[in-house]
Amino acid sequence: MRVIRRALIAATSVTVMTLSVTSCSSDETTVRFGYISDFNGASLLAIADKQGLWDKQGLTAEVKVFTNGPLQIQALGAGDLDFGYIGPGAMWLPASGKAKVIAINTLAYADRVIAQPGITSMEGLRGKKVGVPEGTSGEMVLNLALQKAGMTTQDIQKVPMDPSTVVSAFVSGQIDGAGIWYPLIDTIKAKKPGLTEVASTRQFPDNSFPTAFVAGTKTDPALTEKVIKVLQQANDWRAAHPDEAIGEAAALLKVDKAKVQADAANVQTMTTADLVAKTKDGTVATWLNSLGEFFVGTGKLPSLPDPSTYYTGDLYTKAFTK
Repeated sequence: MRVIRRALIAATSVTVMTLSVTSCSSDETTVRFGYISDFNGASLLAIADKQGLWDKQGLTAEVKVFTNGPLQIQALGAGDLDFGYIGPGAMWLPASGKAKVIAINTLAYADRVIAQPGITSMEGLRGKKVGVPEGTSGEMVLNLALQKAGMTTQDIQKVPMDPSTVVSAFVSGQIDGAGIWYPLIDTIKAKKPGLTEVASTRQFPDNSFPTAFVAGTKTDPALTEKVIKVLQQANDWRAAHPDEAIGEAAALLKVDKAKVQADAANVQTMTTADLVAKTKDGTVATWLNSLGEFFVGTGKLPSLPDPSTYYTGDLYTKAFTK
């Protein structure tokens, strides 16, 4: 796909930081795990390292930072990653058969359409340049906001660019608006304190925006189950220790804890027992179908797939032990 090929070209700039999060003994299996540098993407990996959860499953993890989910899906397909993390805007990729969702992580509300000072509505962006990382939750919130305003992408000058370019282009005034997310918006605000948020995923209460961990389509189920157990145990530690979890994520990301705390305010966490229950009663499938219908409407998907074809809910349920 043209968008993903462009993303792959940019990958060299976002995968350079590789961290070995556990020591590797000769009888351990190494898993290569991608993440995004925010609370959603980093917290469980940081906790798993600190609590020694990988070692308990006979695993060691090498983690790499990426700027978005589509890059990780591409890396999974190329065999350069074993597992990764995506936001809701990239869910169309596993839904189209490019990866498997192995675990739901959180519900996220960090995505915004931002505009230069003086522009106070989506209508104000009509005819103007709006930067967006295609295939991401930034594009998702932009499309949702355009629909709500009775507009389409034909009413703006949509400019595809990677997340870091969105930041620099907005700050320099090269674009009038952007579909982007926190914590990158905080980075922009530091230099453009007068920017306006003209749309937010919180304005769509009838929609849910799950983040997730993903695996390649050919990843071994036995290995996947072990990784799911690590994620579930880290998830429950995060739910029980929210403040400490923010601190662990900040340590991995090497940023101030206050920044991660502000980012975490846009996140709804759930216990593993709750996620298992929501898997069994069809709630997770409802979330995924809602996103799927949206992606069909925007042309990302040709038709609505059954979530069971790409969410390994049976493995997630099987891995859970009280």
